[in-house]
Amino acid sequence: MAICKKLKEFLDQNNVRYQVAGHPEVYTAQEIAASLHVPGKELAKVVMIKSVDRFVMTVLPASWRIDMVKLKDILKVKDVQLATEEEFKDLFPDCEVGAMPPFGNLYGFDVYVDKALSEDDEIFFQAGNHIESIKMTYKDYSKLVKPKVAEFGVHLH
Repeated sequence: MAICKKLKEFLDQNNVRYQVAGHPEVYTAQEIAASLHVPGKELAKVVMIKSVDRFVMTVLPASWRIDMVKLKDILKVKDVQLATEEEFKDLFPDCEVGAMPPFGNLYGFDVYVDKALSEDDEIFFQAGNHIESIKMTYKDYSKLVKPKVAEFGVHLH
């Protein structure tokens, strides 16, 4: 499977510069960062969150985790939990499960980016499969996705 069609068309229509990098088939954000030889802070991982009535896409550095208490406050909801792959697999029909790019706007989801990621000049992220990642400037990503930037991540030590 190549870079997901919806994402490629969106990037090309918006005349954004990006690079596609192939890598061994890996499944965790830290493995992807290692295979690309990039710091975990520059690899954007997608974590789908389930709130009472909706799914939300959160995006944070590979080497970070979500502080659920902070996220609840940001989303102004009583309860949030990690969505299971079973719950969200059909929401991204053109992507391999767990490899969706951080472009929730293409699938009708609100996107929340952790502030730490917004400080990077360039970011890397999965291209809709487990063997390719995309590199682009954070500035272009932000312009295309218009994510809400907030502090909800905690660095893993």
